[in-house]
Amino acid sequence: MALAACAIALLCLVSVSLSAPLACEDLVRPLDQLNPHHLEGKWALVAGSLSHLPYLERFKQRDSASVNFSSNSTEINVSYTRSIRLDNKCMYSSYNITLEGSNFTYDGTDKSNTSASFVHTSCHDCMLMHMNVESGKRQHFYLFSRRRQLEQEEIEGFTAQVECLKMPPPVVMDPTKELCPEETAGDPAPQTEEKTEEQKIERP
Repeated sequence: MALAACAIALLCLVSVSLSAPLACEDLVRPLDQLNPHHLEGKWALVAGSLSHLPYLERFKQRDSASVNFSSNSTEINVSYTRSIRLDNKCMYSSYNITLEGSNFTYDGTDKSNTSASFVHTSCHDCMLMHMNVESGKRQHFYLFSRRRQLEQEEIEGFTAQVECLKMPPPVVMDPTKELCPEETAGDPAPQTEEKTEEQKIERP
């Protein structure tokens, strides 16, 4: 009887171990279909993780961040402006991307070196961006929302996705920190070379 119970327990453990990769595969799957119009407007960065620890440490220094997608004449070519508040100063940068289903590429970027996609999320008003840089040597994973603060179970869901990618625990942004306002013509444009390079590394 004891032997039979042990055998059943062993079979259950094997079943769980076999199903775990499938669960992760489902958790981090790209969106089935992306509606470009869904992107339009402002999204606040809620949490993120980067596989490269030095970049992750710089990421932690941000007070807040957001992206603002603009309306375009086509559903393939999309542009957005990113804002970062750091040391009570706002930095802005703009990007153009080309959509290919749920995948996207940054214009002017080596496609063989960088791949990116919008990933499935159970959060109803969230957007999840996953990037592989340097042919998969670095991963960037960013969770945006129309809200500044998510429910605990929504953060736990994102954490599970990060764990599936074997990335460091996510950094959750402080929802009380103010977002940068819309960029205007009067905003100081020139940034130092170091800041510009940092933005390229950590986009969005």
